[in-house]
Amino acid sequence: MSNITDTVINFLNKYNLSNKTIVVGFSGGYDSMCLLHALSKIRERDDFEDLEVIAAHFNHNWRGNESLTEQEVCRLFASGCGFEFVAKTAPSDLKKTENDARLARYDFFEEIYEDYDADAVFTAHNKDDNAETVLYRVVKGTGLFGLKGISERRKFFYRPLLHVSRADILKYCEENNLCPNNDSSNSDITYNRNYLRHKIIPDLEKINPSVKDSLVSLADVASSENSIIEEYLAGIRPEIFDGETIRPEKFIKLSYPVRLRFVHEYMRRFDLDYDFKRIKEITDFIDANSVKRNGNTISLTSSTWLYVDDKVIEIIPHRKNEEDEYEKLKHIEVKIPGVGEYAFAEYTLKLKEYVDKDVFVFPESTSNFVYVDLDKFKSPLTLRTRRDGDIICPFGMTGTMKLKKYLNAKGIPRHKRDKLLLLANENEILWVVGVGLSSRIGVVKVPTHVIEVTRAEDKPENEEVQNG
Repeated sequence: MSNITDTVINFLNKYNLSNKTIVVGFSGGYDSMCLLHALSKIRERDDFEDLEVIAAHFNHNWRGNESLTEQEVCRLFASGCGFEFVAKTAPSDLKKTENDARLARYDFFEEIYEDYDADAVFTAHNKDDNAETVLYRVVKGTGLFGLKGISERRKFFYRPLLHVSRADILKYCEENNLCPNNDSSNSDITYNRNYLRHKIIPDLEKINPSVKDSLVSLADVASSENSIIEEYLAGIRPEIFDGETIRPEKFIKLSYPVRLRFVHEYMRRFDLDYDFKRIKEITDFIDANSVKRNGNTISLTSSTWLYVDDKVIEIIPHRKNEEDEYEKLKHIEVKIPGVGEYAFAEYTLKLKEYVDKDVFVFPESTSNFVYVDLDKFKSPLTLRTRRDGDIICPFGMTGTMKLKKYLNAKGIPRHKRDKLLLLANENEILWVVGVGLSSRIGVVKVPTHVIEVTRAEDKPENEEVQNG
C-alpha cells in the first residue's frame, strides 16, 4: 500500500474509526477521489471489512451541465468502489460566495451524517489547504485562534489527509490511474482562496521556497500557544457563559485581552468569524452598555443584533426578520363577565370565576397566575401585544403612566417588549403577563376571577411571586 493509504489507516486507528460508518465529502476532485480510493483499498483488508462509507456529493449548481457531468462521474466512481452515493443539488438562489457555499455544503454533510447515524464525516483537506487557510487568516487580521489553521478534528468532522501535500495527492491519483473532476471554478482568481493559491503563494515561494511548510509550522505553534491559553480560560468560562448568553457582571471584571478572546469565541458560536478590528468594536460596545439597565443593540449581520444590558449579553434577531405569530395576530377578545380559555401564539390564558368568596384568605399571585377583581369591566377585554399609546396604572398607584416608561422601570429589555402578552381594556393595560398588574384589577376585598397563563413548552408557573 502507498504512504497515503498508510496515513489513512493510522488515522482510522488513532480515532477508533476502523469499522465505523463514515460519510466522505466527495466533490470528485483530486483530494476527495484520492481519499475515497484509499478507503476502498483499506476496506479490502480483513481488519477493516466492516468499514462502511457513504460518498456525499453536494452539487453547487453554479456551472450547469458541467456540474451535472461531475456529479455523474462521482456516482460512477463511488459505485465502482462499492460505496453508497448520495447527492444534493443546491437551490438556484444560493449566493455564489465561498462562505455561502461552505455553509450549504456542511449543512448537507451534517444532514447525511444524521440520516445514516454515522460516526464521522471525512473531508479531504490537505497540507496545502491548511497553509492557504493560515495565510488567508493572516491577511484578514485574525487572532491567535484563527492562526491554528484547519483542525484535524472538529466535532464529528475529520481531516485524514491534513498532513499530506497536494503534490503527493496528485502523484497518488496518477499512480492509480484516477481521473478526477477538474472544476473550472478552481482557476477563477476572483475567489479569494484561488487568488492566494495561484498568485500570492507562488510569489512568496520566490522569497521562501518552503513557505507552505512555514505557514503550517505557524499553525502548529499557534495551536500549541492556544492550548496554554485554553487551560486558563477553561477555569473561568463557566462563570462567563450562561448557555447562549454572557453574564455581564462577570464579563466586565475580566482584563481587556480576555474580554476580546471571549467575544471572539462567542461570535464563533454563531458562525460569525470577524477580524480583530471588529472584535474590538464589539467588545468596546459591550463595555459601554453592560452597565445600562435598558441596554442597547449593535448590528452583527443583516439578520442579527447583539443586545447588551446590565443583566445579559445575547444575540437576537432583527425585528424585521422575525416571522412569528405575533406579527400576524391583532388581538383576541376576552369576554367579561365569563370564563373560558383563549389561545394567543404559544400562550393559553385560562379565565376562571373565584368561587370561595365567603372563606377568602388573600392568596399570593405569581408571575403567570393572578387573582383579580373584574367587576368594573363589562365589555370584552383584549389579549394582545403592545401598541403605541398604551398606558398602565401600576399596582399600588392611582395615576397612569405610559407603558413604555413602566417597562423601563421594570428593566424589561427593548427586544423582549414586543412579545410580552398583555390583557388590555382599549389602550389601558390591566396585566403585563409575567411583569405586573394594574391597580384597576387589583383585589381590595374579594377576587372575582383567577387568571392563569401557560406556554406550550412550560409547566404552569407557581414559584416566582409577582409584586405588581
